[in-house]
Amino acid sequence: MTGQLGFDFVAPRLVKVTPSRLGTWRDCPRRYRLGYLDRTSRGGAWASATLGAVVHLALRAYYALPPARRTPDAAAALVDRNWNGEGFRDAAQQREHRERARGWVAAYVAERAGDEPLGVEQWVSVSTERIVAEGRVDRIDARGREAVVVDYKTGRRPLTDDDARTSEALALYAVATARTLRRPCSRVELHHLPTGEVHAHEHDDASLIAAVRRAEATAGELAAATDALADGGDREALFPPVVSPSCGTCEVRRHCPEGRAAVPEPAPWDGLAP
Repeated sequence: MTGQLGFDFVAPRLVKVTPSRLGTWRDCPRRYRLGYLDRTSRGGAWASATLGAVVHLALRAYYALPPARRTPDAAAALVDRNWNGEGFRDAAQQREHRERARGWVAAYVAERAGDEPLGVEQWVSVSTERIVAEGRVDRIDARGREAVVVDYKTGRRPLTDDDARTSEALALYAVATARTLRRPCSRVELHHLPTGEVHAHEHDDASLIAAVRRAEATAGELAAATDALADGGDREALFPPVVSPSCGTCEVRRHCPEGRAAVPEPAPWDGLAP
């Protein structure tokens, strides 16, 4: 993929980024500062995030089992083993959603019996002249000679192929996977466990290069703001708040008067599907 995309991977001064850092900066520079630079204390857990984390942990443990022990029942049992009740309203709500998660992972692995991933929770990275982009991919599959980036989703919002197409994170993971595993990687997939649906996009060189160039531009912005802050710049001017509906569930909203004023804080379990 390196030669295919035409990147020069020699860089004298690099900005290290992850898709999460880039996305946070674009969403709200203040949130970026509070979370990544000031490292302020964060709010309590959200039940929907807890549920997603449990499913990810269960699937990671599932693929660590010997192939002969990978069964739907084993996958469901791993949900129990990794269960966390943070953010749920009460024990009854926990039981309901734990059973949902057990059903999701059992059905998911039943449809993929015999699959042997190239990597699970695989750390990948790629360097250009301006950035080192890195992150952890939920799963990397093999389809012939090609690697495929797989991202698990557990949210209640329906997904489409357009979500896979427009995800810069998935595009960067594809480039980094190709670089790390030394095999072509252009297909990215969102696996939505609540519905069992797979939404995919096949990138070409142009779309992958565009994602990398956008990441470089964003990395330059956040690096410049960080340097200016270190030189004594005005933190409010350099890292202004961007108010949006996501302020309600922002993990650093307790430190942001504008976000608290704009959007009421929901109950920790409000993000769960009814």
